[in-house]
Amino acid sequence: MRETEGSVSCSSPILSCVRERGSTVIHRYKNNGYNIVLDVNSGSVHVVDELVYEIIGFLEEGKDREEIHQALDPGYGRENIEQALEEIRELKEQGMLFTEDIYRNAIEHFKDRQTVVKALCLHIAHDCNLACRYCFAEEGEYHGRRALMSYEVGKQALDFLIANSGNRTNLEVDFFGGEPLMNWDVVKRLVEYGREQEKLHNKKFRFTLTTNGVLLDDEIMEFANKEMANVVLSIDGRKEVHDHMRPFRKGAGSYDLVVPKFQKFAESRGEKSYYARGTFTRYNLDFSKDVLHLADLGFDQISVEPVVADEKEEYAIREEDVPQICEEYDKLAREMIRRKKEGKGFNFFHFMIDLTGGPCVYKRLSGCGSGTEYLAVTPWGDLYPCHQFVGEEKFLMGNVWDGVKNDHIREEFKNCNVYAKEKCQKCFAKFYCSGGCAANAYNFHGSINDAYDIGCELQRKRVECAIMLKAAEAEEAEENNQ
Repeated sequence: MRETEGSVSCSSPILSCVRERGSTVIHRYKNNGYNIVLDVNSGSVHVVDELVYEIIGFLEEGKDREEIHQALDPGYGRENIEQALEEIRELKEQGMLFTEDIYRNAIEHFKDRQTVVKALCLHIAHDCNLACRYCFAEEGEYHGRRALMSYEVGKQALDFLIANSGNRTNLEVDFFGGEPLMNWDVVKRLVEYGREQEKLHNKKFRFTLTTNGVLLDDEIMEFANKEMANVVLSIDGRKEVHDHMRPFRKGAGSYDLVVPKFQKFAESRGEKSYYARGTFTRYNLDFSKDVLHLADLGFDQISVEPVVADEKEEYAIREEDVPQICEEYDKLAREMIRRKKEGKGFNFFHFMIDLTGGPCVYKRLSGCGSGTEYLAVTPWGDLYPCHQFVGEEKFLMGNVWDGVKNDHIREEFKNCNVYAKEKCQKCFAKFYCSGGCAANAYNFHGSINDAYDIGCELQRKRVECAIMLKAAEAEEAEENNQ
């Protein structure tokens, strides 16, 4: 996707710019002193002056040239308005403003694509040594029983992945739980087996690990730094927040135990990826403080995400919390700009956005690939569309020995995309979130082709902040060059 930066002081003759029926073509917003215009279909971003911002708004409403002059002449002058309209016309001709949706025509071809499995989430342990209050996995049980994956089941899962990956070379395997370190010996053996199979089948495994850190030691860190392309370190932020939501089963907090280990682990990762990954709830709507606390602890790769839970839960985020959460995102973005200028920058996962290339068109239309390219495997070898569907028998797809048997489930997920979701049609962020999480949509509305409304509102805000940060970055680069 393209990006245009700087202040566009434009004007032009009459334009025929009309909002597409049922969809959003342009998104305008103000953030941290920037007037930002996003052309939804092309992905072009324009940082503009006040005149251009107002004119584009009038064009969106279908106003003609004379109506625009009548509204703006007194404040800006006819010559300036004409200049602005001309430059807007040029941007339109260049395919950077008021562009058509070219992806809608490709959707039928997208549905007919041949799918291959390229990633597995191995539930290496349906057990956990913590009792996190918001855990969708029910302390690792996933609506079922506690269990550890055997080496034989894991080996068969890797064989299944290789056999169903077609010509794809790069494959991903995430060791997940519960708590994967409770079954560490099997993790190590499976990694060893995977490395052996790489040479035999011309495949390359990218292993990742998610851990709460309780069982971390030097041996595990050394192995993970050698073999794991990414590690996710589960920590919720400030001590009082973390200990309240992530206690041991007898009630004691886990912060003091895991923080020194995570700091050491993150520092030891070198060039390899990691995330300090937290969850915020209604108990800490001031979550920007938790993000900054993690940054102050030395973590420079951070993800703190909103809890997704039924409103009956005390900690669940509710609709009335959204304005405060949006203010927190704005506050965090401004602080990130300040810290970066001071040489203390860090990455926040939800503000990371690629405006120059980004995912392929299929990813922009369909998201994570759950149920098609990405599957979850239980300790006993059952296949589900993703880790959040595990235990929902309606979504049991098959097993690692017999493969996918319930093809109708795979077809349902194959046809899940931004054009199958009515709520996505008028959303400017649809090509960034790709329709959102299918599991959240199902859990709140009973259909994977719906959307989790609070999640959508927060996603839109995060996209706005992410684009604003790019604008600030471009402005700083321009100032440095000058």
